[in-house]
Amino acid sequence: VIITTHICPDAPTRAHEPVPFMDSPIEMSVKNDWEVSAHMDAILSVDTTKGNKVINCRGFAISPTVLQGYILKTSDNLLDLMMQVTGQLPNVFALAQQDITPYGNGLYHLNSIMQPCTATKVPVVGVAIATETTVAGCATGATHVVDVEMAARYTVEVAKAFTSGHCEFHDQKEFADMQSLYGRMDHFQTDGN
Repeated sequence: VIITTHICPDAPTRAHEPVPFMDSPIEMSVKNDWEVSAHMDAILSVDTTKGNKVINCRGFAISPTVLQGYILKTSDNLLDLMMQVTGQLPNVFALAQQDITPYGNGLYHLNSIMQPCTATKVPVVGVAIATETTVAGCATGATHVVDVEMAARYTVEVAKAFTSGHCEFHDQKEFADMQSLYGRMDHFQTDGN
C-alpha cells in the first residue's frame, strides 16, 4: 500500500462555478509525477469534492472505475465495502468524459479528483468527501472530521481487501472485451490535438 499526498500552506484560489476552487502553484502533471507511482496496482484518489451540484450527500461518494480512458461500471466489491463501512446504501457520483481528461485543456472538470487517471495504466476510483450543499473548498470551518474519518476507514478496508485478493476495481475480461470491440481510449489521457 502506497500513500501519497501534497500539502500547500498557501494554496491560491481560482474562479470556478459554482464556487471558487482551491488551486495549486504547480501544474497537475508535476503533482501526478510525484503522487502516481508505477508500483501502484490500483488507485483510490481521495479529495474533498464539495464545490459542485453533482454530489449532494453528506459523507463520501465513490466514482465508477476509470481505466485508460474508459469509464467502467462501478465495482460491486467497492460498493459492498462502502456499505460495510458506512452502514448505509452506497453513494456513487457521476463522471463526465471531460472529468477524466488532463487539466489545462480548457474543458470543465468537476475538480481534480480524477486527475491521477491521466497518468497511469491502472484502475482509478475517486473517493469524494462530500456535502449535501455546495461549499467552497477555501471556506474555513468546512471540514467535517467524521466524514474524513469515514472515508479514511473506507480506504483502509479497500486496501486490506485489494491486497488480499478479495476486491477488484474492474472486471478484467469485460475490459478486454470492451477494448476488442471499441479500441483504445487512452487518447483521453493526453492533452488532445
